Amino acid sequence: MRCVIWRSAGDHERTILRHSIHFVFVKKFTRVLLTAICVLIAGMWVYAYGFAPRESFNKIYDTAWQARSQAHCKKAENIRFSFEDLTPMKADDPLALKAKAKVVKAATDALENAINLIAADIPSDAKGKELVPAWIKDYRLYISDRRAFEVALQNAETRPFFAESEIEGVPVSERISKFARENDMKTCQTPYDLSV
Repeated sequence: MRCVIWRSAGDHERTILRHSIHFVFVKKFTRVLLTAICVLIAGMWVYAYGFAPRESFNKIYDTAWQARSQAHCKKAENIRFSFEDLTPMKADDPLALKAKAKVVKAATDALENAINLIAADIPSDAKGKELVPAWIKDYRLYISDRRAFEVALQNAETRPFFAESEIEGVPVSERISKFARENDMKTCQTPYDLSV
């Protein structure tokens, strides 16, 4: 014996109604979820630009040390500027390269003297005691790069390229200059005298 089940039109409408209610629920839930995500992202940007602290990682609070360091660097900068010679130099003239090497040596000596004076003067705040030795270490690496360039100039027949060291993919001069800028020691930024 065969059993036949008949469905009425009302049964079919209930199935469609059930699917349409489910579809509307998913649609509303998705809209609410996306709106909440957008509100959270907007809130993050409002916080980042309006309320987040703007203190630099490199900022130290011993302003007297900063002023003393700035003064040492200013003296070295003045010495470097006294060597300034803007006459054109032939890149393939060995005598001109040797003369440039002497200028680089004297400028590097002045810079190294300033860094030695700064290194002997320890900041009074804890953050300065932590960050300044690393900055001095970076500066000493930069000075050794300048010394290598000086030797290359003395022995070159054409002007060599100044190759500075990198730390974690960042040129050492950029790290040094960023620390100096953020601590109001603009003259302690790395000099640009080797670019000409």
